[in-house]
This record gives sequence, C-alpha cells and structure tokens, in this order.
Amino acid sequence: MAGVSMKDIKLRIRSMESTKQITKAMEMVAASKLRRAQDNVTRSRPYFETLYDTVCRVADSSGSFTSPYLEAREVKKTCYVVIAGDRGLAGGYNHNVLKLAEAEMAGKNVTVVPIGKKSVENFRAHGFEILTDAYFEAGDVSVSDCFTLARDLCGRFLRGDFDEVHIVYTGFVSILVQQPSVITALPLHGAGGAEKPGSETIYEPDSETLFAAIVPEYLGGLLYGALCECIASEQGARRTAMDSATKNAEEMIDDLSLKYNRARQGAITQEITEIVAGSNA
Repeated sequence: MAGVSMKDIKLRIRSMESTKQITKAMEMVAASKLRRAQDNVTRSRPYFETLYDTVCRVADSSGSFTSPYLEAREVKKTCYVVIAGDRGLAGGYNHNVLKLAEAEMAGKNVTVVPIGKKSVENFRAHGFEILTDAYFEAGDVSVSDCFTLARDLCGRFLRGDFDEVHIVYTGFVSILVQQPSVITALPLHGAGGAEKPGSETIYEPDSETLFAAIVPEYLGGLLYGALCECIASEQGARRTAMDSATKNAEEMIDDLSLKYNRARQGAITQEITEIVAGSNA
C-alpha cells in the first residue's frame, strides 16, 4: 500500500514539475512581449497628445465654429469598440474588461465592434449586434487597420447610424496594475480652450474642413493608443498570472516532496519492523 502511495505521489510531483516548466516559459515569453508593448505605448502617447492638442486648437479657433463631431444629439443608438485579448491565462484581464463593457451597455440600444478573439466570442455568444468582426485577432491589428476603422466609424456617425462612439479598453498602469476604462470618442466634448483670446490662427481652406479631416485621424490615433495599452496590459497580466502559477507549483512540489519522504520513511520503518519481528520469531 505504501509503495502505491509513493508511486502516485511521485507521478504528481513529475506532473507539477512539467506544469512549472510551462508556466515559467510562458512568464518569460510574456515578459519579453511586455517590453516591446511598453515601448509601443511610450511611442504612441506623444502622437495622440499632439493630435488631441490640434483638435482642441482648431475647435477653439473661432467662436462661430460648428461641426457635427461636436454637436450633442439625442442618443438612439451607441457604438462600443471593445478591446480584449486573443488568449486566456492572463488572470482577470479579459473578464474585467468584458464585464465593464456589458455593464455599460445594459439597457441601451448598441452595436459592437469587438477587437480580439475573446471579445468576438463573448459578444457572439450573448447575441449582441456586431458591426464588424474583421478584427478577430487583436495581435494582428495594425496601425493601418485602426485608421481604416476610424474612418468607417466617423462615416457611420455622420450618417446617423449611431449617435455615440465609446471605446472600452484596459489601461496599462504598471506590470501589477491594469485598469479597465471607457472613453467617449464621439461626439467630442470640451475642447480645452488652448487658443488665447486674440491669437486666432487662420486655417486653410477653413476651420470646419480642417477639423473634419483631423477627427478621423484623431480617432485612429485614439484606437491605436488604446490597442497598445491593451496589449501591454494583457502581457503584464499574463506575466503576473504565470509568476503566481509558477510559485504555486513550487509550493505544491515542496508539499508533495515532504509527503513522499514521509511515506518513504514509513515504508522503511515498516520493513525494519517486519524484519525484526521475523528474526524474533
């Protein structure tokens, strides 16, 4: 009986050692991808900030400035761009952002642009209206794809297909902290008054035309920035999850090794007892 027990424990130890090797390898891969993702986040932020500043300055350049991108209107339908991951094993990364998206959508007439395998699968399963599922793999979405999507969303917004555009994504705070967030992309709100009174800039051909050309670029930069944040957040969450799994595997191996040694010691003691008993007889 002791031999069978020891054999089972040995098999479990080997199984946990294999699991530990896998989780450790995944942690190292996530760490490598995280460094690249953090670089992308750092590079994308100045571009977005410059575009945002330009949008604000153009919008504030004239007191009589008007644009359909700035006009608040009755919200009959809302478009949500929801970015999640392509794979699991990333802790609560996918669950948290999808939970936030569904809470925001509750009771609204919505259409969804899911980006990432987990996002597409989730909204298909729950029967949401999907505007397009062309971005099934978040890892394959390029800068060009972001600007193509932005132009499409702006065109549909101007036609009145929907009255708001929101982006649901996960902001990268640090390796240990990722924050699901919702931002309103369209209509634009609260230009920051960047221009000083009396320092009006003259735009050619005119402010409205320039603004209409910049907004799709602004939205494309916003989408790409959110995508970079999400990729960095996913890798950070996966690295943390795999590090935790590796530590748990090590603890289980230590516990099983202790049990194995106790069982082995018990078996040796039993054999000695049987030998002594036999010699006495």
